[in-house]
Amino acid sequence: MTTSIHAPDLLSELVPLVRRVPFVAGETPTLEEHGSREWLVTNGLGGYASGTVTGALTRRFHGLLVAALPSPLGRQMLLTHLEERLTFRDGHREWLGLHGTTGQLAQAEAGRYLEEFRLEAGLPVWRYVVNGAVIEKSLLMPHGQNTVHVTYRLLDGARRVRLSLRPIVGFRPHEAPVDRSPVDGYTVSVRGQRIEVAADEQRPALRLVLHAPTGGFSLDDQAIHDVRYLVEERRGYDFAGPLWSPGRFRTDLLQGTPVTVIASAESWDMLSAVNPEGARAMERARRARLLCMARPAVRSGVGAELVLAADQFLMTPISRTHDQVRAEASGGHARSVIAGYHWFTDWGRDTMISLEGLTLCTGRVDEARDILRTFAYHVRDGLIPNMFPEGGQEGLYHTADATLWFFHAVDRYHRYTHDDLLLRELLPTLRRIVDAHREGTRFGIGVDPADGLLRQGAEGYQLTWMDAKVDGWVVTPRRGKAVEINALWYNAVSLLAGWLRGGDHDADADGLAEYAAQVRATFNARFWNDGSGCLFDVVDGESGDDPACRPNQVFAMSLRHPVLEPQHWDAVLETVRRELLTPVGLRSLSPAHPDYKRQYFGDLRTRDAAYHQGTVWSWLIGPFIDAWLARHPDDAEGARRFVAPALAHLDQGCVGSVSEVFDAEAPYAPRGCIAQAWGVAEWLRAWDRTATPPRPSR
Repeated sequence: MTTSIHAPDLLSELVPLVRRVPFVAGETPTLEEHGSREWLVTNGLGGYASGTVTGALTRRFHGLLVAALPSPLGRQMLLTHLEERLTFRDGHREWLGLHGTTGQLAQAEAGRYLEEFRLEAGLPVWRYVVNGAVIEKSLLMPHGQNTVHVTYRLLDGARRVRLSLRPIVGFRPHEAPVDRSPVDGYTVSVRGQRIEVAADEQRPALRLVLHAPTGGFSLDDQAIHDVRYLVEERRGYDFAGPLWSPGRFRTDLLQGTPVTVIASAESWDMLSAVNPEGARAMERARRARLLCMARPAVRSGVGAELVLAADQFLMTPISRTHDQVRAEASGGHARSVIAGYHWFTDWGRDTMISLEGLTLCTGRVDEARDILRTFAYHVRDGLIPNMFPEGGQEGLYHTADATLWFFHAVDRYHRYTHDDLLLRELLPTLRRIVDAHREGTRFGIGVDPADGLLRQGAEGYQLTWMDAKVDGWVVTPRRGKAVEINALWYNAVSLLAGWLRGGDHDADADGLAEYAAQVRATFNARFWNDGSGCLFDVVDGESGDDPACRPNQVFAMSLRHPVLEPQHWDAVLETVRRELLTPVGLRSLSPAHPDYKRQYFGDLRTRDAAYHQGTVWSWLIGPFIDAWLARHPDDAEGARRFVAPALAHLDQGCVGSVSEVFDAEAPYAPRGCIAQAWGVAEWLRAWDRTATPPRPSR
């Protein structure tokens, strides 16, 4: 029997999926409030639109169109803002949000008329009340395009309002200082309601078009000087720079007739293929399909919101044309994961940790397979890349754990899909990885023949996930034999032994199983710290054995093949719960340690000094729940209490998504990246895993 799903049924999945943030119209939010809530929309290429809910520009990354372009350009800021002016029948004028005054931007007045911000199926909608008129603004990016649609609707309070829209541009690499935006040298061409703004031959032109029954564009160039970005100033970066505008669109806003401005780095042919209403219907249908593909426990409510948040991180690495050519030649697609917005690219460690939550819980198994293939191709000397630089073709390899997480991700994929074909395809690469680690590879990564444990460390490099480095200072070098590295190593060797068993490889499997048993025995003898009732963080380190209480020990019991003897599980769980657990994740260091930092705030050096010295990491709630369920396999309800309080955060930071880190103590202010892949992935996976009845992970 065949079951058909009609388009109306798909779209009905989205009807209740609304997250609201109310405001009081007429009360201007303070500058402090301007940066407290943000929004994010992405395009599946690594490009994005993002800003504060109120409209103030507080980060260098805030803009309506950040396009993902082929190497060597990478992501480029093109359209920063649309200044929105309303003129009523009596001649009265008002601005919806941020606007220019005598060459400046009136940041302090942003959000004055905002009554409500909401996410509808993950897409942002603003509702304003201005001079009695109710106006709604919405935004979307068509999937797979460097394009943004901004749509305005007059809902009530007036039959007609004159709408003036001034595009404000600032062409530069998205991570470049804000003073790099030029204020001259642009060329502008106007053909009716089609506008092209170009800055140089390297970047594509910004194409702008107004979809409205009436209206046009007037050339009226204007430089805007010394725009101040509050968050950049507080983070210790250059915080003032110019922007520029070529002129204004003018049209009438009528009840029942939407007006849309489209901004794009794509061709005019691509822009004319689908009108704004069609694009919105297609995007809503795409999002409905994503929910229908997801596991049943996350198809509604908070789970569904996290499914749509997960979609923001899955992307085609358009800047790496080599990857695209190779993948398509083999019948697949180049796929990867943006580790976090705004400034991260795709990182190996983050991708492998995130893979289960982003692709398997969401039913996107084809993308999971393509991601594994993409990274398998880039293995060098037994290592997958730590990260790919912005606009680059090749990765950087300074990581000791990303490759071991690769085994974990392959295991999760195979257990979900039973895809023996991909496993056979990857097995030669996996065997070479283990051989390279046993023989020794880059950055001092290799097995100590004296005890079988995996050691790592090279001067000037930060090789574990605790990888803060500033001005040559590696804050937490952790050189030696780190606890999670050896837990991951034991898991990887045990997995490979299991995958090789059967057929002609039983002797190899037996040899690996025998070696894994040696690793486990040595691990328990060396890492158990009887005096503190938990595990050493590093043994044989530069200063001996490190007894710091960190979350890394939880991996000794949370992985598929736990290296820690069960007799120690209760003690480790209790220590981690008591010292590290918070409502939003695990602290990176116990408050009892002399290096503990309560707050992640200030300039780069101050932040990096606190990054792994107490700061809470959102993603660590997932491994903690895995460890809890390893010890209490029937306590899904009890495990859910550890993730449920975190979900209040979806109203904070980047609305509907999960921040990278939080301050170590209440009120646990969100910090770092506003939307982090492994945070979303692990909260989603934890929510799915703690559904009742529980879903087994092993």
